[in-house]
Amino acid sequence: MEELAKGSISLLAKPGAECESPNLSSVGAVFIMLKSALGAGLLNFPWAFNKAGGTHIAVTVEMCSLIFLISGLVILGYVSSLTNQTTYQGVVRAVCGPAIGKLCGMCFILNVFMISVAFLRVVEDQLEKLCESGNVNETIHVMSNMPQPWYMDQRFIMTLLCLVVILPLSIPKEIGFQKYTSILGTLAACYMTVVIVVKYYVMDHPVVHEHKSPSSSSSLASMFSVIPTICFGFQCHEACVTIYSSMRNKSLSNWVIVSVVSMFICLLIYSLTGLYGFLTFGEAVAGDILMSYPGDDVVVIIARLLFAVSIITIYPIILLLGRTVLQEAWLDHKTSYIYTTYERLIRVILTVLWILITLIISLFVPDISKVISVIGGISAFFIFIFPGICLICAVEVEPMSPRKKNILITWGIISILCGAFIFGQSTTIAVLEFLDKF
Repeated sequence: MEELAKGSISLLAKPGAECESPNLSSVGAVFIMLKSALGAGLLNFPWAFNKAGGTHIAVTVEMCSLIFLISGLVILGYVSSLTNQTTYQGVVRAVCGPAIGKLCGMCFILNVFMISVAFLRVVEDQLEKLCESGNVNETIHVMSNMPQPWYMDQRFIMTLLCLVVILPLSIPKEIGFQKYTSILGTLAACYMTVVIVVKYYVMDHPVVHEHKSPSSSSSLASMFSVIPTICFGFQCHEACVTIYSSMRNKSLSNWVIVSVVSMFICLLIYSLTGLYGFLTFGEAVAGDILMSYPGDDVVVIIARLLFAVSIITIYPIILLLGRTVLQEAWLDHKTSYIYTTYERLIRVILTVLWILITLIISLFVPDISKVISVIGGISAFFIFIFPGICLICAVEVEPMSPRKKNILITWGIISILCGAFIFGQSTTIAVLEFLDKF
């Protein structure tokens, strides 16, 4: 009974995975990878280009990071084929042992939790601008010193949205319709990128037009400080094991092609967004690029709506992944009878608490860039550290030549060290910025 319950939980990590045999095509895998990667981080890239010290430095950091991003995806697919596991934490537990598996589970929950906060923060930012553009009486209220109506407060609207839309979408065991929304995130991201590029050429009077050229003032610390943002933007590693296990063609060469194509499309979209957003607004660019544009621009309003809807459809899947780990932890400490008897109650309680806590935190976060810097540091575990550990452990089991084995172990060590540096650096910066406020 316990094994059956655990199997049903692992199925939750794959929306619409009711089919027993893997039936996901390579093209479908690419779109799902893009949907996982093209999220809230896209809004932050122009700010990252500014913080890096210029376009050349930012693109160089992107290209270097892309090597490790693709490497991590390939390693996870390879190890998944060895272990036949369908979840990220399952792969780590099977290859590296229960201790590292538990560490992976805790990091996984923290990471998807912070991603949920970032997603709600993004939706709230877009609602704030939409409320400003749609409030025809705003000028009257300001001139007469009257307070804004409570029903136009974006915090109230955000709470209502979570209660009426996000909560019903997140409670079910399976969210089957999500398999039909994998293209939505990509289209929303592409539309926003096109808007940012076109706006750069058609705006007669940009709000700010400061071109910050990479100079000696751009320190090494500034360059490394944007790596967490890049990691957050390209991050799709938590879902890649599930995607790989759902594919019809599980050959390593095919998975490499899927990983490379997905990451290069992401690179193109992120680079164009970061480049033209930065060139348009210069040092005045906001942490959320859409917040830099006028609130009454119809084209930008459509971009906000599309992006908000895309984020809303992704949030239940992120919650589902985090809830799955919590349910697995419950099974490890409770009998399967108790779990199956109160499964619905447990699921509802976990869902409500998850939404409530992430909503409260998102309402009091002043800047999405602060959240993303923290998530980027945590994501180093899933992009660099855990894949590196898995590679080292896997080569000890697989028969291969000593030379090839040494090369793979060396690469695994390099990946672990890079991830440790990124995590330590981003965490230190976040702590120092927090202490500066007091």
